[in-house]
Amino acid sequence: MNKIDLFGGTGFIGSNFKKMYNEETHVHERNDIIPVHDNVFYMISTTDNYNVLNDIYLDVNTNLIHLLKVLEYYKNNIFDKNKTIFNFVSSWFVYGKIYELPAKESSPCNPTGFYSITKKCAEDLLISFCKTYGLKYRILRLCNVYGKDDSKVSKKKNALQYILQKIKENQPIELYENGDFIRDYMYVDDVCRAIKLCVDKGFENEIINIGSGYPHNFRMIIDYAIHFCNSTSKITNIPSTDFHKIVQVKDMYLDVSKLKQLGFKSEISIEQGIESLLQ
Repeated sequence: MNKIDLFGGTGFIGSNFKKMYNEETHVHERNDIIPVHDNVFYMISTTDNYNVLNDIYLDVNTNLIHLLKVLEYYKNNIFDKNKTIFNFVSSWFVYGKIYELPAKESSPCNPTGFYSITKKCAEDLLISFCKTYGLKYRILRLCNVYGKDDSKVSKKKNALQYILQKIKENQPIELYENGDFIRDYMYVDDVCRAIKLCVDKGFENEIINIGSGYPHNFRMIIDYAIHFCNSTSKITNIPSTDFHKIVQVKDMYLDVSKLKQLGFKSEISIEQGIESLLQ
């Protein structure tokens, strides 16, 4: 069996991927930088744009410096150039504030915020590195991922689940722009299935969007959750902060034509996913 070399297997998505494909996956320790199998699956990353407020170097060190260390060993210890491929997990954040949706892999990127910018820089470095040394790559840009067992849910990361918890507890809710914005959500199990399909059969030396391809209105999701729970949570509309205006994108959903060409179909609807979390 050609094992998948997973860097970043202790995070939310990585740990779920490992759980679903345990026999096929080798998980590296957090600071390990030496690949041991042909199929590298790289997920080490920060998760939001807020680190600049506390540690100006964190996004650069995590998203770029560590990646380069792994790539150096990858280049020097390559097993078979015809079989080996470096699968890199990126984010919809790299698109930034674009004006034509859904976002296609070919859409111009205008990332805002240190997380977003370093993720796009990591993509560009990987492409240049692989072209320089004749190696193969694959970049997977993920939508908003939600699901069970995310231990780092907060206002900054996975705000949807943060609010769902408040709804379960009948707590008051504050929403920027009254929740009137669009996101592309996919349940973590579906995301892992999509990643596995791309790693096994995806286009080489290309970028592939992973998402539902559907524009979910955030306020409609919240209203659905309140109704489902018979929650007494009250919603308050609050203005966006200046920092939020700088780094946040109002509307986003992804064109997933490439993913569909591979035969992928979501198994968990947004309603099913929300209900599973609320129960």
